[in-house]
Amino acid sequence: MDNNGYDSKKIRKHIIFYGRVQCVGFRYRASYAADCYGVSGWVRNLYDGSVEMEAEGSERDIDNMITAIEKSSYVSIEDMCVKEIPVQGTSYFEIK
Repeated sequence: MDNNGYDSKKIRKHIIFYGRVQCVGFRYRASYAADCYGVSGWVRNLYDGSVEMEAEGSERDIDNMITAIEKSSYVSIEDMCVKEIPVQGTSYFEIK
């Protein structure tokens, strides 16, 4: 663990974002933030207006990526459903 209480091992999270998350550049911002923080996985829009994502990296890097997305203009995350899932060892982030 580092000085801030984060474990540096890789984890993978499945996340559903609710709020103003479609038609606001969310997926492109997620891809950019993933590249900045070395997070792999994917993101896609769902038919109900939410956005689904799988993100793999350290807990700190995933948290930093989500914070960067939240700071984007027009994006308003009202709720997230997050669960940890098995690491898949992916090496890139894609927009589906």
